[in-house]
Amino acid sequence: MNLKQTQQKTGRRKAGKKEKPSPQSPVSSPQSPNLDDWIEIGKIVAPQGLAGEIRVYPTTDFPERFEESGTRWLLRPGETAPQPIELLEGRYVEGKNLYIIQLAGVENRNQAEELRDCKLFVPISDRPQLGEDEYHVIDLIGIEVFLQESGELVGKVVDVIPAGHDLLEVQLTPHDNEQKPKKVLIPFVRAIAPVVDISSRRIEITPPVGLLEISQ
Repeated sequence: MNLKQTQQKTGRRKAGKKEKPSPQSPVSSPQSPNLDDWIEIGKIVAPQGLAGEIRVYPTTDFPERFEESGTRWLLRPGETAPQPIELLEGRYVEGKNLYIIQLAGVENRNQAEELRDCKLFVPISDRPQLGEDEYHVIDLIGIEVFLQESGELVGKVVDVIPAGHDLLEVQLTPHDNEQKPKKVLIPFVRAIAPVVDISSRRIEITPPVGLLEISQ
């Protein structure tokens, strides 16, 4: 599904394509000492054939991460600093949600096997540009959601679910005596989320009656 498309005539907002910061332990390198500076794009799962090609399970929806040649960053299991490696070429395998890639210096199956379970990264500064009314998922996670009319804090976005209209999964601000925070799904459309301010980390919503179930 191409989450990058917009349909502004219907007031549709798009969360952009999926790409999130790595959930792994902190990663550092001389160029980038903070985990927040990296985006995990895929995990190497197996060799492909005998000529050094590699199967990668993507954690990004941007095909250019694996189809366009250039530098990527490889993190081996047990290590804390990713190392640069050159992606030579890649292709998508229909129906399997896998990419087959060729990396520089990996020329046979044994060398490819040594990379099993390694992860691939790009710097967060390398995020592709989006169009108007499009947003990177990485920018929406953790953003606070408020009722536009009253200014009341509703909660924070914990996930974005792709659908006909993308859905914001919002963990509601807990109220007194609540043992477990509740979550609701909010359609990410302009009629319901008219204000999206990434710089201020704020979304304002005008939910229809019944969309939210907030204990008073």
